Amino acid sequence: MELSRFQQVIEQTYGERDRARGVPSTVAWLCEEVGELAQAVRKGTPDRQLHEFGDVVAWVASLANQMGISLEEAVNRYANGCPRCGALPCACA
Repeated sequence: MELSRFQQVIEQTYGERDRARGVPSTVAWLCEEVGELAQAVRKGTPDRQLHEFGDVVAWVASLANQMGISLEEAVNRYANGCPRCGALPCACA
């Protein structure tokens, strides 16, 4: 699934509820999901890791939607490699 389409699906599925919750609460939920992902990476099964990666990306999309940010545009800065040095792989010291 393309990133822009995923962001649209998240908006259609959770947008109204997420806006009612607000940005600060969405950030809190995102942080909780990142913690669950960290735990799954350390001790989880591949299925659990897959699940948690999906949750983190979904909460990032929700936050971006609330803030009017296109994730396609946001990740575009990495389209040609390192946004700092421009190299692929990164050649930063």
